[in-house]
Amino acid sequence: MRFLSGILLAALVQQGPARTPDIHFSPTRHNIADAMLKLAKVTADDVVYDLGSGDGRIPIIAAQKYGAKAVGIEIDPRLVEISWQIANQAEVANRVSFVVGDLFEADLGKATVITMYLSPSITKVLEPKLRALKPGTRIVSHQFEMPQWVPDQRIQVDEAELLLWVVK
Repeated sequence: MRFLSGILLAALVQQGPARTPDIHFSPTRHNIADAMLKLAKVTADDVVYDLGSGDGRIPIIAAQKYGAKAVGIEIDPRLVEISWQIANQAEVANRVSFVVGDLFEADLGKATVITMYLSPSITKVLEPKLRALKPGTRIVSHQFEMPQWVPDQRIQVDEAELLLWVVK
């Protein structure tokens, strides 16, 4: 996992992802992304990690609307470059970070909130890592459950189901 800028990011963008992504990028609509952050009760005291952050919209909304610090973890350097461009345009680049990295290997220890829009096969692998986070950490999933962990809350927003777990 690397924090990138400048020449190194440009080289990675030309090279592409280190490995084939586990899931195809499908952007979360803005109202769904905002509802995920509301469900987690994000505040300026939070550090939001978005796993598979795509174009960075969840970290950017977390910083812009809620004043949180946010980190997007994305395997595709092209999407990380786009995320930085959008964060700069939104004037929140000082409150967000985007990392070219593998969400399975990422250190999530500083997170108070985790957001994700990942398939059941991926959430199944991530579940033990997420359960091991510090108590009180909130995890919100757009659409997909974790097979062995009953969510604390479910809400429906348009056609999307959002699920919340709180680490005990």
